[in-house]
Amino acid sequence: MVLRKGGTAAAAAGVVLAGFVGLVTLGTYAASGTPQQQGNAAGLSPGTVPAAYQGPIEQWGRLCPDLSPPLLAAQLYQESGFNPRARSGVGAEGLAQFMPGTWASYGTDGNNDGRRDPWDPLDAIASAATFDCALARDVAKIPGDRQSNMLAAYNAGPGAVTKYRGVPPYRETQGYVRNILATARSFAAPADPAAPVEVSAQSAGAIYFAQTKLGTPYLWGGDGKPWQQGRFDCSGLTRAAFESVGIILPRVANDQWYAGPHPSRDQLRPGDLVFWATDLTDPRSIHHVGIYVGGGYMIDAPHTGAVIRYDKIDTREYIGATRVTSDGAQALPNRNDDDGQVIAPSRPGDPAPTTPTPAPAAPTTPAAQAAVQAAPPGRAAGAVATGSGSGTAGPGQLPAKN
Repeated sequence: MVLRKGGTAAAAAGVVLAGFVGLVTLGTYAASGTPQQQGNAAGLSPGTVPAAYQGPIEQWGRLCPDLSPPLLAAQLYQESGFNPRARSGVGAEGLAQFMPGTWASYGTDGNNDGRRDPWDPLDAIASAATFDCALARDVAKIPGDRQSNMLAAYNAGPGAVTKYRGVPPYRETQGYVRNILATARSFAAPADPAAPVEVSAQSAGAIYFAQTKLGTPYLWGGDGKPWQQGRFDCSGLTRAAFESVGIILPRVANDQWYAGPHPSRDQLRPGDLVFWATDLTDPRSIHHVGIYVGGGYMIDAPHTGAVIRYDKIDTREYIGATRVTSDGAQALPNRNDDDGQVIAPSRPGDPAPTTPTPAPAAPTTPAAQAAVQAAPPGRAAGAVATGSGSGTAGPGQLPAKN
């Protein structure tokens, strides 16, 4: 993406100073993300899921009291990165990564077309919720947090949760539960949209790192390594800046989008990540990221032929911002180095609930069905490679943009 030049260096430096003054005035404290809302009353924060999936996730995320739309969205993201064509090495299929045997019992006709297809996003969303709620009922009498027990049953099986009277002592399962609960905060709409989002204590350090790189030539796929002459692309710079303060972000911009809650434009604070997308209704099309410094400016690595510099953020294709948290960054899924697809979580057990398959909820609205059917095939994949800041185009993948 080509961004307009952001004023003179002196003016931008003044903006940064003002940003730091504002940051100190506000105070910095450890960010824990948007407080998690209880039950299934929580809605989705705008722009966190592809628009075609928002209605179905909002609907099916309220199928039972232990599920919520943000929790269901976080689970789907952890499983496939919203890629309806995802297939794991062990044969799990589709957006929700169902094994064929489990799908045979819990596959649900989410779009009311008379078929149950694990590759159909609406069916996968409905089936994930149906399966979650069956598991929730199966472990309802186990002490502890009900959502944690439900997620643990999804990963390790309800027998393991029953045996250990809660989340079993499996590293895979404990990580699965922790990561989905943490990622759900990035998907959740705040209970009070006017309430301020907490400021990260690491923001000032991340900005300082980025400032030391001003004037460095851009390099596609650059991570600042010695053999790259210390050059960066957009997400390579933001990743290195936060790594300098102990937070490890994913390599690509559209994964960094989920590293914390999403402040509104008027809530931006220095240190927030700011993002651009070709389709403002689909976060999978995010292609550029920078670090906000205050006063409407950011530090970014814009494009080939440019240098790391200050740029204005109020430009076309601005989709929003993320306030990075340690928990949020740590919870994000990994991607395969070869094809860029999300690596589905490992499972120590066979998650087969003993309760009968529940009746599905009311069919998804026709408008939501039409939106999914109209989604372009290239957008449905949404996978990006890990070798560059914005993603390298491949079969069924989004083209690179900056």
